[in-house]
Amino acid sequence: MIMQDYRATALICTPSYALHLADALAEMGVGRNDLTLRVGLFGAEPWSEPMRREIEERLGIQATDNYGISEVMGPGIAGECLQRRGLHINEDHFLAEIVDPESGEPAAPGETGELVLTTLTKEAFPVVRYRTGDLTRLIDEPCPCGRTFRRMARIPGRADDMLIIRGVNVFPSQVEAILLESGLAGPHYQIVLDKATVLVEAPESFCTDRISESQGVIESLRRKLEELGVSFDVRLVEPRTLERPEGKAKRVLDRRTL
Repeated sequence: MIMQDYRATALICTPSYALHLADALAEMGVGRNDLTLRVGLFGAEPWSEPMRREIEERLGIQATDNYGISEVMGPGIAGECLQRRGLHINEDHFLAEIVDPESGEPAAPGETGELVLTTLTKEAFPVVRYRTGDLTRLIDEPCPCGRTFRRMARIPGRADDMLIIRGVNVFPSQVEAILLESGLAGPHYQIVLDKATVLVEAPESFCTDRISESQGVIESLRRKLEELGVSFDVRLVEPRTLERPEGKAKRVLDRRTL
Protein backbone atom coordinates (compact mmCIF):
# COMPACT_ATOMS: atom_id res chain seq x y z
CA MET A 1 0.00 0.00 0.00
CA ILE A 2 1.36 3.41 -0.98
CA MET A 3 0.98 6.20 1.55
CA GLN A 4 -2.29 7.98 0.77
CA ASP A 5 -1.95 11.04 3.01
CA TYR A 6 1.07 13.24 2.29
CA ARG A 7 0.28 15.19 5.48
CA ALA A 8 1.35 12.29 7.71
CA THR A 9 4.24 13.14 10.04
CA ALA A 10 5.28 9.60 11.08
CA LEU A 11 5.93 6.44 9.13
CA ILE A 12 5.70 3.03 10.86
CA CYS A 13 6.73 -0.01 8.83
CA THR A 14 9.67 -2.25 7.98
CA PRO A 15 12.84 -0.61 6.61
CA SER A 16 12.41 -2.57 3.37
CA TYR A 17 8.92 -1.18 2.87
CA ALA A 18 10.13 2.36 3.59
CA LEU A 19 12.49 2.09 0.63
CA HIS A 20 9.78 0.48 -1.48
CA LEU A 21 7.63 3.50 -0.61
CA ALA A 22 10.44 5.90 -1.56
CA ASP A 23 10.71 4.20 -4.97
CA ALA A 24 6.96 4.42 -5.53
CA LEU A 25 6.76 8.08 -4.52
CA ALA A 26 9.65 8.93 -6.84
CA GLU A 27 7.79 7.27 -9.73
CA MET A 28 4.76 9.41 -8.90
CA GLY A 29 6.87 12.54 -8.95
CA VAL A 30 6.57 13.08 -5.21
CA GLY A 31 9.81 14.34 -3.67
CA ARG A 32 10.93 14.49 -0.06
CA ASN A 33 10.07 18.20 0.07
CA ASP A 34 6.46 17.37 -0.86
CA LEU A 35 6.06 15.25 2.27
CA THR A 36 5.34 16.28 5.85
CA LEU A 37 7.05 13.21 7.26
CA ARG A 38 9.41 13.97 10.13
CA VAL A 39 10.18 10.63 11.79
CA GLY A 40 10.11 6.93 10.96
CA LEU A 41 9.70 4.04 13.41
CA PHE A 42 11.08 0.93 11.77
CA GLY A 43 11.49 -2.65 12.86
CA ALA A 44 10.55 -6.31 12.25
CA GLU A 45 13.80 -7.07 10.39
CA PRO A 46 17.53 -6.40 10.84
CA TRP A 47 18.77 -3.32 8.99
CA SER A 48 22.12 -1.61 8.73
CA GLU A 49 23.31 1.94 9.38
CA PRO A 50 23.85 2.51 5.63
CA MET A 51 20.19 1.57 5.07
CA ARG A 52 19.19 4.02 7.81
CA ARG A 53 21.08 6.79 6.00
CA GLU A 54 19.47 5.79 2.68
CA ILE A 55 15.97 6.01 4.18
CA GLU A 56 16.66 9.35 5.86
CA GLU A 57 18.09 10.86 2.69
CA ARG A 58 15.30 9.71 0.41
CA LEU A 59 12.35 10.47 2.69
CA GLY A 60 13.77 13.42 4.62
CA ILE A 61 13.09 11.91 8.03
CA GLN A 62 14.85 10.81 11.20
CA ALA A 63 14.75 7.00 11.27
CA THR A 64 14.65 5.08 14.56
CA ASP A 65 14.95 1.37 15.27
CA ASN A 66 12.23 -0.36 17.27
CA TYR A 67 11.87 -3.90 18.58
CA GLY A 68 8.97 -6.23 19.21
CA ILE A 69 8.00 -9.84 18.60
CA SER A 70 4.51 -11.21 18.11
CA GLU A 71 5.07 -14.06 20.58
CA VAL A 72 5.40 -11.51 23.40
CA MET A 73 3.25 -8.52 22.40
CA GLY A 74 4.37 -7.18 19.04
CA PRO A 75 5.90 -3.68 18.87
CA GLY A 76 6.75 -1.85 22.07
CA ILE A 77 9.35 -3.98 23.79
CA ALA A 78 12.20 -1.56 23.07
CA GLY A 79 12.93 1.47 20.94
CA GLU A 80 15.56 4.09 20.21
CA CYS A 81 15.40 7.57 21.62
CA LEU A 82 16.64 10.44 19.45
CA GLN A 83 20.19 9.79 20.64
CA ARG A 84 20.02 6.50 18.72
CA ARG A 85 22.66 4.78 20.84
CA GLY A 86 20.75 1.60 21.51
CA LEU A 87 17.12 0.65 22.10
CA HIS A 88 15.64 1.43 25.53
CA ILE A 89 13.96 -1.69 26.93
CA ASN A 90 10.64 -1.03 28.68
CA GLU A 91 11.89 -2.69 31.86
CA ASP A 92 8.71 -1.96 33.79
CA HIS A 93 7.06 -4.57 31.56
CA PHE A 94 9.89 -6.87 30.43
CA LEU A 95 12.88 -8.58 32.01
CA ALA A 96 15.67 -9.03 29.46
CA GLU A 97 18.56 -11.50 29.65
CA ILE A 98 21.32 -12.49 27.24
CA VAL A 99 22.36 -16.14 26.92
CA ASP A 100 24.78 -18.12 24.82
CA PRO A 101 22.78 -19.31 21.75
CA GLU A 102 24.33 -22.77 21.88
CA SER A 103 24.45 -23.61 25.59
CA GLY A 104 21.67 -21.39 26.93
CA GLU A 105 23.97 -20.28 29.75
CA PRO A 106 24.04 -16.58 30.78
CA ALA A 107 26.40 -14.48 28.68
CA ALA A 108 29.06 -12.29 30.28
CA PRO A 109 28.08 -8.62 30.83
CA GLY A 110 28.26 -6.71 27.55
CA GLU A 111 28.67 -9.89 25.50
CA THR A 112 26.54 -10.51 22.41
CA GLY A 113 24.16 -13.44 22.64
CA GLU A 114 20.53 -14.46 22.31
CA LEU A 115 17.87 -12.21 23.83
CA VAL A 116 15.60 -13.90 26.39
CA LEU A 117 12.45 -12.13 27.59
CA THR A 118 10.09 -12.52 30.54
CA THR A 119 6.87 -10.50 30.71
CA LEU A 120 6.24 -8.79 34.05
CA THR A 121 2.76 -7.33 33.60
CA LYS A 122 1.11 -9.47 30.92
CA GLU A 123 -1.77 -11.40 32.51
CA ALA A 124 -3.70 -13.36 29.88
CA PHE A 125 -0.68 -14.99 28.27
CA PRO A 126 2.48 -14.44 30.31
CA VAL A 127 5.83 -15.50 28.85
CA VAL A 128 8.67 -16.76 31.06
CA ARG A 129 12.25 -16.78 29.76
CA TYR A 130 11.22 -16.87 26.12
CA ARG A 131 14.19 -17.38 23.80
CA THR A 132 13.66 -14.92 20.97
CA GLY A 133 16.40 -16.15 18.64
CA ASP A 134 17.52 -12.53 18.16
CA LEU A 135 21.16 -11.60 18.78
CA THR A 136 22.07 -8.49 20.75
CA ARG A 137 23.84 -7.29 23.90
CA LEU A 138 22.73 -5.22 26.87
CA ILE A 139 24.08 -1.69 27.43
CA ASP A 140 24.28 -0.59 31.06
CA GLU A 141 25.93 2.81 30.58
CA PRO A 142 23.65 5.85 31.09
CA CYS A 143 22.08 7.30 27.95
CA PRO A 144 22.56 11.04 27.27
CA CYS A 145 18.78 11.35 26.88
CA GLY A 146 18.40 10.87 30.65
CA ARG A 147 16.24 7.76 30.57
CA THR A 148 17.28 5.12 33.08
CA PHE A 149 16.03 1.96 31.38
CA ARG A 150 18.80 -0.29 30.12
CA ARG A 151 19.35 -0.46 26.40
CA MET A 152 19.94 -3.25 23.95
CA ALA A 153 22.21 -2.92 20.92
CA ARG A 154 20.70 -3.00 17.44
CA ILE A 155 20.11 -6.54 16.25
CA PRO A 156 22.46 -7.71 13.45
CA GLY A 157 20.33 -10.79 12.85
CA ARG A 158 18.88 -13.93 14.34
CA ALA A 159 20.86 -16.90 15.50
CA ASP A 160 19.15 -18.94 12.77
CA ASP A 161 19.69 -16.19 10.15
CA MET A 162 23.44 -16.55 10.34
CA LEU A 163 24.76 -18.04 7.10
CA ILE A 164 27.53 -20.61 7.24
CA ILE A 165 29.32 -20.41 3.91
CA ARG A 166 32.33 -22.67 3.48
CA GLY A 167 32.76 -22.70 7.25
CA VAL A 168 32.54 -18.90 7.64
CA ASN A 169 29.74 -17.20 9.62
CA VAL A 170 28.13 -14.29 7.74
CA PHE A 171 25.00 -12.21 8.45
CA PRO A 172 23.00 -10.78 5.51
CA SER A 173 23.18 -7.37 7.21
CA GLN A 174 26.98 -7.43 6.80
CA VAL A 175 26.59 -7.96 3.05
CA GLU A 176 23.97 -5.21 2.92
CA ALA A 177 26.25 -2.71 4.66
CA ILE A 178 29.05 -3.29 2.12
CA LEU A 179 26.67 -2.97 -0.84
CA LEU A 180 25.17 0.27 0.41
CA GLU A 181 28.56 1.75 1.31
CA SER A 182 29.72 1.11 -2.28
CA GLY A 183 27.49 3.90 -3.57
CA LEU A 184 26.31 1.72 -6.43
CA ALA A 185 23.73 -0.57 -4.95
CA GLY A 186 20.38 0.55 -3.68
CA PRO A 187 18.77 -1.62 -1.02
CA HIS A 188 17.65 -4.19 -3.58
CA TYR A 189 19.80 -7.29 -3.54
CA GLN A 190 19.58 -11.01 -2.93
CA ILE A 191 22.08 -13.57 -1.67
CA VAL A 192 21.82 -16.87 -3.53
CA LEU A 193 23.44 -19.78 -1.77
CA ASP A 194 24.55 -22.30 -4.31
CA LYS A 195 27.93 -20.91 -5.25
CA ALA A 196 27.56 -17.89 -2.91
CA THR A 197 26.24 -15.33 -5.39
CA VAL A 198 25.06 -11.79 -4.64
CA LEU A 199 22.54 -10.34 -7.10
CA VAL A 200 22.61 -6.54 -7.06
CA GLU A 201 20.25 -4.26 -8.92
CA ALA A 202 22.11 -1.65 -10.95
CA PRO A 203 20.69 1.86 -10.44
CA GLU A 204 18.72 3.47 -13.27
CA SER A 205 21.58 5.87 -13.95
CA PHE A 206 24.15 3.12 -14.41
CA CYS A 207 25.31 2.70 -17.99
CA THR A 208 25.39 -1.06 -18.62
CA ASP A 209 26.78 -0.56 -22.13
CA ARG A 210 30.18 0.33 -20.70
CA ILE A 211 31.38 -3.20 -20.05
CA SER A 212 34.71 -2.18 -18.57
CA GLU A 213 32.96 0.05 -16.04
CA SER A 214 30.58 -2.77 -15.11
CA GLN A 215 33.44 -5.17 -14.56
CA GLY A 216 35.29 -2.61 -12.45
CA VAL A 217 32.29 -2.16 -10.19
CA ILE A 218 31.80 -5.92 -9.85
CA GLU A 219 35.46 -6.49 -8.97
CA SER A 220 35.38 -3.70 -6.40
CA LEU A 221 32.35 -5.25 -4.70
CA ARG A 222 33.94 -8.69 -4.77
CA ARG A 223 37.05 -7.40 -3.03
CA LYS A 224 35.03 -5.66 -0.32
CA LEU A 225 32.89 -8.74 0.26
CA GLU A 226 36.02 -10.86 0.61
CA GLU A 227 36.68 -8.93 3.83
CA LEU A 228 33.88 -11.03 5.34
CA GLY A 229 36.00 -14.13 4.70
CA VAL A 230 33.92 -15.47 1.80
CA SER A 231 34.52 -15.22 -1.95
CA PHE A 232 31.18 -14.12 -3.38
CA ASP A 233 30.27 -14.05 -7.06
CA VAL A 234 28.66 -10.66 -7.79
CA ARG A 235 26.16 -10.20 -10.60
CA LEU A 236 24.50 -6.95 -11.66
CA VAL A 237 20.88 -7.37 -12.70
CA GLU A 238 18.46 -5.01 -14.41
CA PRO A 239 16.64 -2.42 -12.26
CA ARG A 240 13.37 -3.64 -10.72
CA THR A 241 13.98 -7.33 -11.41
CA LEU A 242 14.19 -8.34 -7.73
CA GLU A 243 11.09 -8.76 -5.59
CA ARG A 244 9.75 -5.70 -3.76
CA PRO A 245 8.09 -7.07 -0.60
CA GLU A 246 5.63 -4.98 1.39
CA GLY A 247 6.62 -6.76 4.58
CA LYS A 248 9.91 -8.33 5.54
CA ALA A 249 12.46 -8.55 2.75
CA LYS A 250 13.58 -11.98 1.60
CA ARG A 251 17.31 -11.45 1.29
CA VAL A 252 18.51 -15.05 1.06
CA LEU A 253 17.63 -17.80 -1.41
CA ASP A 254 19.26 -21.00 -0.17
CA ARG A 255 19.35 -23.45 -3.04
CA ARG A 256 21.56 -25.83 -1.09
CA THR A 257 18.45 -27.35 0.49
CA LEU A 258 16.26 -27.42 -2.63
